[in-house]
This record gives sequence, C-alpha cells and structure tokens, in this order.
Amino acid sequence: MRVVDASTLFAGPLTAMHLGDMGADVVKVEHPRRPDPARGHGAAKDGHNLWSKTLGRNKRAMTLDLSSADGQAVFRKLAAGADVVVENFRPDTLERWDLGYERLSADNPGLVLARLTGFGQTGPYRRRPGFGTLAEAMSGFAAMTGEPDGPPTLPPFGLADGIASLAASYAVMTALHARHATGRGQVIDLAIVEPILAMLGPQLTQWDQLGTVQPRTGNRSVNNAPRNTYQCADGRWVAVSTSSQNIAERVLRLVGRPDVVDEPWFATGTGRVEHADELDGAVAAWVAERTRDEVVAEFEKAEAAVAPIYDASDIAADPQFEALGTVLRVDDPDLGELAMQNVLFRMSETPGRVRFSGRGHGADTAEVLHELGYDEAGVHTLRQAGVV
Repeated sequence: MRVVDASTLFAGPLTAMHLGDMGADVVKVEHPRRPDPARGHGAAKDGHNLWSKTLGRNKRAMTLDLSSADGQAVFRKLAAGADVVVENFRPDTLERWDLGYERLSADNPGLVLARLTGFGQTGPYRRRPGFGTLAEAMSGFAAMTGEPDGPPTLPPFGLADGIASLAASYAVMTALHARHATGRGQVIDLAIVEPILAMLGPQLTQWDQLGTVQPRTGNRSVNNAPRNTYQCADGRWVAVSTSSQNIAERVLRLVGRPDVVDEPWFATGTGRVEHADELDGAVAAWVAERTRDEVVAEFEKAEAAVAPIYDASDIAADPQFEALGTVLRVDDPDLGELAMQNVLFRMSETPGRVRFSGRGHGADTAEVLHELGYDEAGVHTLRQAGVV
C-alpha cells in the first residue's frame, strides 16, 4: 500500500505513521523551504529533532511545492500511484491547486483521500485554523479536567491529535476494505474535535436527559471511589482505581476499613462517590505509611488495582514493558541507537514493525522522483526551479 502524507504537525502525520508501522510505503511530502513545523517542536540533540525521529518513522521524505504548477503535476503523479493521500490543508486549498478529489480520482478511482482538519470540510468554522488544543477545549475535555477550584486544564501533549490519528487510521482501513467491493475510493472528512468528543463518555446524553454538566473533580472520578493518586512514604506516587465492585471491596479491606464494605452506599460506584472524602482519606493514610514498592506488593497480594506513576525512565526499566517489547531501540544514522515507542499492538500473522527512524527533510526526494519517471536532468530542473 502506498500512502502519500501531505499533512503537517500531528494528527495527519501520526495517521500515516500508524499505516507505515503496519507495512505501508509512506512518502512524506513537505514544502522545500518550509518543513513540517513538527521538526521544530520539542527537544533536539546535535541539531536533530527527536520527536520527528518517531513521527517520521517508516516514511520516505521528499520535498514539493504544491503551489507551483510543476509541483502539482508531480503530486498528481504521486497520487495516481497511491492508495491513500493524507492531508490537512484548510478546506478548498487542494481544490485551488487543482488537486481536489475530483481531479485526483479521475486518474485514480481507487484513491482514498483522508482530510483531517480542526472542524471538518463544512460548517461555519470550516476555515478556522484548527489545532488539537482547540479540539481539547471545544470537545468538553478541558472543562471537565483539573481541580474543582482550578481553571480548565489542557493536556501537556497532543491528546486530541493522537485520538484523531487512531480514528483516521480506522477510517482509512474501512475505506480500503469497502474498495474491495466497490472498486472505488472515497473522501474521509475527519474533524479533529470529534474523535476526542466521542471518547469523553456520556456528557452529551447526561446534559440532554438530566440538564447537568460534568464538573471538574481533579484526579477523582464521578463514577466510582476511591479513585485518585496517592503519595507514598518515599515520596513516589501510585494511582488506584476501583471501577469494579469487588476491587473496591478488596482495596478498603486492605487499607483497614472493612467496616464500610457492608454499608448500603458502598454497593454502587455512585454511592461511593458520595463518600469519596472518607474513602480517599483511608487509602491516602495507608499509602503514606509505605514505600511505593511496598504499596504495589500489598495491592498485588490482595488482587487490588494499583499502578506506580511512571516517568520515561521508569517505563524504560519496567519488566512488563520489556516483555511486551513496548520500548523499541532503533538504529538511527544521525544519533545511533535511540529508544521510541513500538507499534501499537502485536499481531500473530501480520505484525507491524519500525523499519527505520524519521528521515531528514527531503532525504528521499530524488529516489521518489526517479520512481515517478523523472531522470537526473528532470530532477535537476525541478530543483533549480525550487519545486523540490
């Protein structure tokens, strides 16, 4: 499968990364003089951006000025031999460049065009600049996240973009499956604000039926208790969840409060939420007297649900992640061996893999152009004109 990644920043590039992880030949298209801004986000080492080493993995990198007639001609050749094009330009931009779906599908009826924008291809906000942060705000996520007496809180990473990339990958594979029956591709119109909204539970139904809006509860849950983060005697932290009734009973027996288990209110998550202060206090006091390792060991012995709160160094050293192969070490021509997250899941017959780390800006331009039929003179002409 050939995927042309003509998107920037995160939702689109992550979509193409997921497809590349499962074996797609991904060609990343960037402007010759204005690389994907993601190349300038986050930390760098020896002049090499670290995030792009993961975001750009399994992608060949080429440059192309799509605003030029020659660049548009090259892109149409790319799309003619592709299964999927991923783009996130503002609506009408591809059409202005004569690269809209009607034009591209005339040459390639089976093409799937995945369009990822902040607010979709229709509606009054369609041409607004759209980033994951705006989606996190407008989906309701920020309003329900944070401490009760604090401001709405945004995540410190691209949450909405990441969720949108999973939804887009699912949409692409659905469209390709449908192509087996119809022989035709189709357009995917994905607004980044919608997938995260879909993940936020019954907030809309609750408002519609009860007229209530979910409040900010910090690390607590509106559905069950105790559920929080707790500091251990050694200063480290753990998270406890009691989503199921039997786990809640085990936790409270473990921390020395078996008396509450038989209370009528303890029988449901909603009832426990009404007594969250008491339950949280019991767990917090018990945890505070023990080290993190002692807490985890005692919870495991009681078959109750707990997790240490990790940073990256903990993740790299954890035996469960090692057993799963979650942390992958990839040879990189610029930085040597580097660690990154592995493919999202394991498949018994057709596993994905990281074949190479993110490439430099335009590193594979000539190779891709040769595959499209351009000889050395043709590539040189395009370079001289600033098209690539």
